[in-house]
Amino acid sequence: MSWTHHVLSRRRALTAATGLAAGALLPPTAAPGTASAQGSALAPAAEYMNPVIWQDFADIDVIRVGGTFYASASTMHYSPGAPVLRSYDLVNWEIAGHSVPMLDFGAKYDLNGARGYVRGVWASSLAYRPSNGTFYWLGQIDFARSYVYTATAAEGPWSRLTTISTPYYDAGLLVDSDDTLYVAYGNTTISVAQLSPDGRSQVRAQQVFTTPSSVGTLEGSRFYRINGQYYIFLTRPANGQYILKSSSGPFGPYTMRQVLLDLRGPIPGGGVPHQGGLVQTQSGAWYYLAFVDAYPGGRVPALAPVVWTADGWPVVQLVDGAWGTSYPSPAVPPPPRPVTPMTGVDTFDGTALKPRWEWNHNPDHTRWSVNNGLTLRTATVTNDLYWARNTLTHRIQGPASTATVQLDHTAMRDGDRAGLALLRDSSAWIGLKRDGGVTRVVMVDGLTMDGNWNTTGTGVVRAGASAPSGRLWLRANADIRPGTGRLGTFSYSTDGTHFTRLGPAFSLGNDWRFFMGYRFALFNHATQALGGSVRVTRFELSVP
Repeated sequence: MSWTHHVLSRRRALTAATGLAAGALLPPTAAPGTASAQGSALAPAAEYMNPVIWQDFADIDVIRVGGTFYASASTMHYSPGAPVLRSYDLVNWEIAGHSVPMLDFGAKYDLNGARGYVRGVWASSLAYRPSNGTFYWLGQIDFARSYVYTATAAEGPWSRLTTISTPYYDAGLLVDSDDTLYVAYGNTTISVAQLSPDGRSQVRAQQVFTTPSSVGTLEGSRFYRINGQYYIFLTRPANGQYILKSSSGPFGPYTMRQVLLDLRGPIPGGGVPHQGGLVQTQSGAWYYLAFVDAYPGGRVPALAPVVWTADGWPVVQLVDGAWGTSYPSPAVPPPPRPVTPMTGVDTFDGTALKPRWEWNHNPDHTRWSVNNGLTLRTATVTNDLYWARNTLTHRIQGPASTATVQLDHTAMRDGDRAGLALLRDSSAWIGLKRDGGVTRVVMVDGLTMDGNWNTTGTGVVRAGASAPSGRLWLRANADIRPGTGRLGTFSYSTDGTHFTRLGPAFSLGNDWRFFMGYRFALFNHATQALGGSVRVTRFELSVP
C-alpha cells in the first residue's frame, strides 16, 4: 500500500469500468482434498450478515490454529499497532491483543518534533509456526526496514525478534510444510525471500513476477501452500483481486488468474471487497475475509465462501452476481466460550487498558493510569489536538453508534482542554474548556489537516454552556454509512440520563487518503502548563 503507487492505482481503480471477472463465474468445484461448497461447510441453516465486523480493520491477514481463527490488520499511526483478532466461527470476533506493543520506530511516533500520521503499521502478515508453537508478525515500516515480532499466545506478550534491512512491502509470511519461512512482497514487481531457520535474517531473495501493464498495480501479498501448490494472493487496489500459482516451488515460475474485478460489494455505497486472506475451516471449507472501503467509517471486513476449480484456482461464491450480504454460517464446532463484544461498557476496571483501545501515536506512559477508572494527565502543551499526546481512541461501530463518557473534571487547570472527539483529518469534539478559573462545556469543529497531514485548523467553538462542577457526561453520535454528508452530533448531561444537544451537526469527511476511518477519542491536553488531569469512569459504545 505504498503512498505514491496507492494514489495512482486507486484512482485508476475507482474510475475503471464495471464488469465481473470471468474467473468469478467458473463452475464451483472443489480442489482435491478440500470440502465441496455443497458439503458440510454450507450445511447450517443459520446465516451470517456482511460485514462480519463493522469496524475499521483493513489489510487483513487471517489464519487458523486448531479450532481458533486469528486475524491481523493495519493501524498506521495508532499505538499499540497491528491488532490480533480472534474468532471461533469466522463471524464473531474479539480483539485479543496487539502484535506491535509500541511504535518505537522514531521520534515522530511519539509526537516529538514530528508526526507519523498515515505512516507506521501498513499491510503486514500474521502466521503461526507449529514447530515452536509461536505466532509471527512481520511488516515493513516507512519503506526502510522490516520487523518481526513473536509471541506464544495471541494476546501476548509480543516481543521483537529481529529487524531485517529489506523493507518487505505488503508482506505475506508463509510457514512451509518443511518449516521453512518465506516472504512474498512487493508492489507490481513481486518477490519472494527465504528467511533463516530462526527467522532473524534473509538468506535468499528473488523476483518472481512482474504485473502485466494491462492489470496495473498488484500488492498486498498473502502467501500459501495448498495441496502442494504455492499461491500468492494479491490485490489490485481498490477494485480487484488476483492470484499467482506455482507448481515448481516458492520461487516460481508463477501464472496469474483474476479472482474478482469491480465486484459489487455487500455494503450499500461501499467499495469492492479486496485485500484480505484465505483460510480453511476444520471441515475443509474455504473462506475469503476481505475488506470493503466504507468511508467515513474506514475499511471493514466482509466474509465469503470460496471453492476451487479442478485445476486448483479459487472462486468466490457470489449471490446474484455480487458478494453476498448474507451466506450460510460456516460449519464449525461450537465455540468454547462467547467472544468479548467490541461494543458495550468499559469501566476501566483493573489496572490495564483493554485491547479495544489504541492511542493516537505512542503515549507518555508517565501521564496516564488505569485503576478502576482512567486518569488522563495533561501530557502536551499545545492548542492543536493533532499534536496532543495521550489521545486515546476507540473504533466506531457501524452503520451508526453512540459513545457516552462519564468524566470527572475537578482537577483540570486553566488552559486545559478535555473531552470526546470524532477524530480524523477533519475533526470535531465536545468537552471542557477551562480558562480564568471558569469551566465551560463547548462544541468545537474546524480541526483540519491538509493532504500532507499538516494542521490547517485548530478548531472553532460553535456553542458553549456553563459546566457543572465535578462530573459531566459527554456523548457523540456518528453515522458512518459510506457516502458524503454523514453527520456526527454532540450532547452533554449533568445526570447521565437527560442529554442536551450542543452545537451544529458535524459533517464527516469521507476522503480515503487518510486510510483510517473516524474514531471516538478521549483527550486531555494543556494550552498553558502541565499539571491538570481528568478521570474517565465509564465509556459506553452503543448501537441503535
